[in-house]
Amino acid sequence: MKRLIKFMMLACTLTLVACSNQAPYQNKSLSPTERAADLVSRLTLEEKITLMQNNSSAVKRLGIKPYEWWNEALHGVARNGLATVYPQAIGMGASFNDTLLYQVFTSISDEARVKYRQAREAGNYKRYTGLTFWTPNINIFRDPRWGRGQETYGEDPYLTSRMGLSVVNGLQGPQNTKYNKTHACAKHYAVHSGPEWNRHSFNAENINPRDLWETYLPAFQDLVIQGNVKEVMCAYNRFEGDPCCGSDRLLINILRNEWNYKGLVVSDCGAIDNFYFKGRHETHKNKADASAAAVLSGTDLECGRSYTGLISAVKEGLINESAIDQSLCRLMKARFELGEMDDTTPWDQLPDSLLSCHAHQQLALQMARESMTLLQNHKNILPLDKEMTVALIGPNANDSVMQWANYNGFPVHTITLLEGLTQYLPQERLIYIPQKNIEVQKYPWVNYYPNDIQAVINQAAKADVIIYAGGISASLEGEEMDVDAEGFRGGDRTTIELPNVQRKLVKALKATGKPIVFVNFSGCAMGLQPESQICDAILQAWYPGQAGGTAIAEVLFGDYNPAGRLPITFYKKDNQLPDFEDYNMQGRTYRYLNYEPLYPFGHGLSYTTFSYSTPFIENGKLKVKVTNSGNYNGDEVIQLYIKRYDDPDGPLKTLRGFQRIHIPAGQTSEVSFPLTSDTFTWWDKDSNTVHPLQGRYKILVGGTSEESLLKSIEYKYSPTKKI
Repeated sequence: MKRLIKFMMLACTLTLVACSNQAPYQNKSLSPTERAADLVSRLTLEEKITLMQNNSSAVKRLGIKPYEWWNEALHGVARNGLATVYPQAIGMGASFNDTLLYQVFTSISDEARVKYRQAREAGNYKRYTGLTFWTPNINIFRDPRWGRGQETYGEDPYLTSRMGLSVVNGLQGPQNTKYNKTHACAKHYAVHSGPEWNRHSFNAENINPRDLWETYLPAFQDLVIQGNVKEVMCAYNRFEGDPCCGSDRLLINILRNEWNYKGLVVSDCGAIDNFYFKGRHETHKNKADASAAAVLSGTDLECGRSYTGLISAVKEGLINESAIDQSLCRLMKARFELGEMDDTTPWDQLPDSLLSCHAHQQLALQMARESMTLLQNHKNILPLDKEMTVALIGPNANDSVMQWANYNGFPVHTITLLEGLTQYLPQERLIYIPQKNIEVQKYPWVNYYPNDIQAVINQAAKADVIIYAGGISASLEGEEMDVDAEGFRGGDRTTIELPNVQRKLVKALKATGKPIVFVNFSGCAMGLQPESQICDAILQAWYPGQAGGTAIAEVLFGDYNPAGRLPITFYKKDNQLPDFEDYNMQGRTYRYLNYEPLYPFGHGLSYTTFSYSTPFIENGKLKVKVTNSGNYNGDEVIQLYIKRYDDPDGPLKTLRGFQRIHIPAGQTSEVSFPLTSDTFTWWDKDSNTVHPLQGRYKILVGGTSEESLLKSIEYKYSPTKKI
């Protein structure tokens, strides 16, 4: 016993000696803020500046390892080899299931931690191996022509906030742990949604203050205040004349002062160059001037190399070193929070077997199922009889890469629509009509049309039903792309219409007299008005990820009852759209559209039917009974909207709640929505602010945003009245 006591005393002595030799930044018992402040005080100016760029250099004398801040996880760990590939963000938005989305991003952060550990064990500090993920994209998809709209959760601020919070919580992990799991990033702040082709010089100006606060900022505010998101990325464009990464109004007045944001701000890649490059914003003289302005506005980290100009900026008196210290403290605090500055963390225990494991593959399948959005189903042609003979044609019938969308990882295997159908149909009852010479067609979605159309029609006519796999691809729509194809520019689209060659082929297939099921793959709303009149059913499949083919086939043959809802409006044609470069919301999205769309926001059909009782308010909640009155078990997405009387300039209606629930055939569920002050947050024209606003409201509830199909109740809200 005496020997044990002596050993313990010796161990304690050695520990005290070791601790006494530690610098404060090495002391794990101190807070990340304290450790960061001590470390920054030990750095030279040159060292500080190398740590403020995305590819941060090592400072060996202080034990600082190199770190690459740039990583992506839009719908799975991206650009770093094997990973589970989930549906593109817009498709996950169509699920209207933020609980499932949280599970998805918890799995993504699991895989991210495994990949980070593997990279460090191999001495790899390259791009796409770190723990700071520039996800989610919570910009509002205000115009269907924007190529990057596919990366968002749609056109509605409330839906975007709810989905964005699930992403942040799934990525960053539990808040009560010593080390964050990973860091999320709310981007692109703010008022940013195309055009892509001029984003480095574009000035979003004359924005209606109401649109700024009711449409463009709510999701950012919620992720900062409710989600404690660790990073915010400032956008490429200017806002009211100032580059977003140098906007005092956005970054200081709103983000830091009003929302009390304590995290770091990172520039979009090359955004600081735009301050002074010829032909771009040209608001500043050179990189020293630009870099100083960006840091003084609160842009802590640059993705790029303009911050090398900070050394000259300090010498020229454009910025004090203390301002650089303030930004760098935020950066180093983040690295301590992640445990990146320490040798090990509990997250290192996550095993390699998690990468694209069976559970994650099943999760990808479930999210693909829940994203499937049935737009029309004339005469209940769907679900198909499993004894039918099916003809499959179209550029997206067997394209695995298309299903990955952009900012993607690489799955073990991708199930295309063709492979999905083979799980149901024997070879003799599946007539696949491939695109000839597809490998030499740069843009088969736009350029391919059969030379012998009659031969195609003759083949298709042998089937009982034709499935046309059309739409576009992320090789046509996306971020600042060089696409030489009719209808596309710089990653954006110049028209929402289906490519003409596909339109011609679908019309020709109608001559077979056989029913046509159009499966549309896209990250955006397509102009499908002619197809809606030709085709018997239209299924919007988005870019459905690695399990997309299985999910689509299950829906087509009735083994899964679809319940996806449109997170965006499908317009009838181009002339329903305002000028792409006009950021004011009048005439845009379901909230301000004065025309009848082709398919409204929140629309999505089922193989069963649901009926709603008259809603009522009880104990501060709006309640409604929903009955599955059909023959299939199914999910229903119950949506709660409000509109304010006596506000002619306000939204026609706006989403304030949603729940996706499963209701077996013949059963009834009572659904309740809490009515809080947030429910009645509205633009106050007298104070030019958004806050809970007293007045008369109409509360609407149902399975779509189409007002004629909604149940409603009137309510007079007062902040002093108990609901």
